[in-house]
Amino acid sequence: MYLKTFTRRALIGVATAATLALAACGGGQTDHGGEHSSDKPDASEKFNDADVMFAQMMIPHHEQAVEMAELAENRASDADVKDLAVEIKDAQGPEIKTMTKWLKSWDQPVEPDHDMGGEDGMADADEMMKLKDSKGTEFDKLFAELMIAHHEGAVTMAEDEQKNGENPEAKKLAKAIEKTQTAEIEELEAILDRL
Repeated sequence: MYLKTFTRRALIGVATAATLALAACGGGQTDHGGEHSSDKPDASEKFNDADVMFAQMMIPHHEQAVEMAELAENRASDADVKDLAVEIKDAQGPEIKTMTKWLKSWDQPVEPDHDMGGEDGMADADEMMKLKDSKGTEFDKLFAELMIAHHEGAVTMAEDEQKNGENPEAKKLAKAIEKTQTAEIEELEAILDRL
């Protein structure tokens, strides 16, 4: 268990560092020609529809994960569930800010103008209400089940971005999300097995 926790924390640390580095890299001002005042191309300005869709879809996806993680503070009874919830909140909060900055710098709306579909792993309103109404072991089990599906949806979106995206920063973040959330899925499955 210690090794698994250490590995997960290391992955989250890498993802957080990557997010902060990416956010720092994206702050350059560009003119309408897409170049810095030094006339060097700005990689953060290169993007395509896949990059936009990735950010627009991942922001509400992350927001729901943060909401679920916040519920664990007062409802979870399992220490590993509580720890994982804190790590999810700490990792995904900064990622939301980073992706929001990208969309604004790309002059794209933060809210998607398309239906997110139903295969993104997000919990529906009934599942969220059930999670809010549960406590203790019942909460822990439901949280793990819902978060596994949620993370699986995020991993699929991250894989799509790596395959179809153009923006190097977005692709790096997608890779970090895939790695971190795959590790968290394994931990959530282990938690479910022992509850």
